[in-house]
Amino acid sequence: AYKVSRGLWKKYGDKRIIDTPITEIGFTGIAVGAAMAGLRPVVEYMSFNFSMQSVDHIINSAAKTYYMSGGLQPVSIVFRGPNGAAPGVAAQHAQCFAAWYGHVPGLKVVSPWSAEDAKGLLKSAIRDDNPVVFLENEIMYSVPFEMSEESQSKDFLIPIGKAKIERKGNHVTLVSHSHVVSRCMDAAAVLAKDGIECEVINLRTIRPMDMEAIETSVMKTKHLITVEGGWPQFGVGGEIFARIMEGPGFGYLNTPAVRVTSVDIPMPYAKHLEENTLPQIKDIVFTVK
Repeated sequence: AYKVSRGLWKKYGDKRIIDTPITEIGFTGIAVGAAMAGLRPVVEYMSFNFSMQSVDHIINSAAKTYYMSGGLQPVSIVFRGPNGAAPGVAAQHAQCFAAWYGHVPGLKVVSPWSAEDAKGLLKSAIRDDNPVVFLENEIMYSVPFEMSEESQSKDFLIPIGKAKIERKGNHVTLVSHSHVVSRCMDAAAVLAKDGIECEVINLRTIRPMDMEAIETSVMKTKHLITVEGGWPQFGVGGEIFARIMEGPGFGYLNTPAVRVTSVDIPMPYAKHLEENTLPQIKDIVFTVK
């Protein structure tokens, strides 16, 4: 639907690029079986909302088999596609599945922001012996990024489980992932004009989560705000707060940690309601101040 795989069929042929009927439960099951047979399939969903049709294969077959076989049967597979909010897609096509899949042992969950993230993490995901849920975002498909010389190498990889500090600061830590990192960067630029320097952490990976990077930042800034496009209850931010409370970072906080999330409702279709539902730059600025 978004032309991400355009040209691959002509380049690699129908042995490696397989066009299937639109039946997620069918082509996901076939791909999981192929992974068990030793291949490394990449499954593309037109939207991760449709992955709900195949969740039994993802969780009960792919995520659990490596563990249940005592490490004898890897399931090397990548499930990828657009995830989360996009303009005008309404309630059934705008859900963020980071927390949904992040809950499942046996899965790795990746959520890239930049083009460099997408390239380096996808290559690492394909090489991983565990099933990887690769959460892209429709909004980011059309956003250009500068690519470092290193990232343009064919051997460029980003390790799964390592966050990146996108902007350094001393006053407050902002932790986010996917397209909402852009909102954090814009909010940090606004706050800098008032002398408030935010440290923006791009999680890159939801599971396993780089708590060391978050704790190190919190120990420096003494303040923590998480920003995500998902719902507030049982979300990524709530998981981060729990780990901060259970670890060494809690004693460094000068104020309670705060979440900025989508409103706890299904996504509206009307543009003004959609904007009021999603976290905006002004919401982040208000929360920091």
